[in-house]
Amino acid sequence: MVSAGDFKNGITIEWEGGVWQIIEFQHVKPGKGAAFVRTKLKNIVSGGVVETSFRPTERFENAIIDRKDMQYLYADGDMYTFMDLETFDQLSLNSDKIGDALKFVKENDTVKICSHKGNVFSVEPPLFVELEVTETEPGFKGNTATGATKPAIVETGAQVAVPLFVEIGNVIKIDTRTGEYLSRA
Repeated sequence: MVSAGDFKNGITIEWEGGVWQIIEFQHVKPGKGAAFVRTKLKNIVSGGVVETSFRPTERFENAIIDRKDMQYLYADGDMYTFMDLETFDQLSLNSDKIGDALKFVKENDTVKICSHKGNVFSVEPPLFVELEVTETEPGFKGNTATGATKPAIVETGAQVAVPLFVEIGNVIKIDTRTGEYLSRA
């Protein structure tokens, strides 16, 4: 159990029948009246964000989130198949639980499967991936003073904005949280 007075960013709690992660919190002590904790909570299943206030003495059940490393095997229509690296059990999830999580993930890459009480609610890709550029326009020499970018398609089919010097066949490093180009690999 955790009380609202002990909130920290990133803690997950069970509240109103859902699992919520604390994004921001602020202890408020007004001149008149009782103190309270103003919070911004994100529903980890639906992704919705709400702002609400709690009394510092309110208590909540900690929500335990299990993150398990699994290997992404293949996609078959809107079903995605993963394999447990320890037991070799396979798990199939449909596209509504996956969302855009596999946008930068190739087959046989390792991802984290997130679940709460056995119910899988999301897939976390690795933070950084290295992918080969399969399509992009040729860059023009000397046109780099402005830090201009151009669109490029990587081997997973995702589009990334890259600097003008990147060419087809280059392997680039991408931040999967933002979808931004980081460097050539």
